[in-house]
Amino acid sequence: MEVILLKDIKGIGKKGESKTVSDGYAKNFLIPKKLVVRKTPETLAELKKEQAAEEKREEELKNEALRAKEKLETIVVEFKLKAHADKTPAGSISTKEVEKELKEKYGITIDKRKFIDKYPLNAFGYTNLKIELYKDVIGTVRVHLVEDVK
Repeated sequence: MEVILLKDIKGIGKKGESKTVSDGYAKNFLIPKKLVVRKTPETLAELKKEQAAEEKREEELKNEALRAKEKLETIVVEFKLKAHADKTPAGSISTKEVEKELKEKYGITIDKRKFIDKYPLNAFGYTNLKIELYKDVIGTVRVHLVEDVK
């Protein structure tokens, strides 16, 4: 029986592919679990519509990531840290804090797991952090650590 896969199925294929499986396997297991549908002209047309919508959505996500990248290039996020007697920072800034600051001050929502440089910032001055906004779209945000003088 010719079927179209609705989900990735190990040993058979990936979502959207057309495969031939035994009639009993399709009727008794795959179709009742809604893993596949029978291959007909109607289901092929529906699949093509879904794929076109998915491509459009992916393109929109990429364009949104490119806009966020341009905005990130102009931003400098500043943090104040207390210093020890030898002028080294007392503490550090994590990527979670950078992500929180970007969301609060600039309205840019970035998942902290998307940071490529995941080390804590513990040196005064400027540091560039790379963020993977989308596949092959990497933005850079400048973080400035200054000494808190009080």
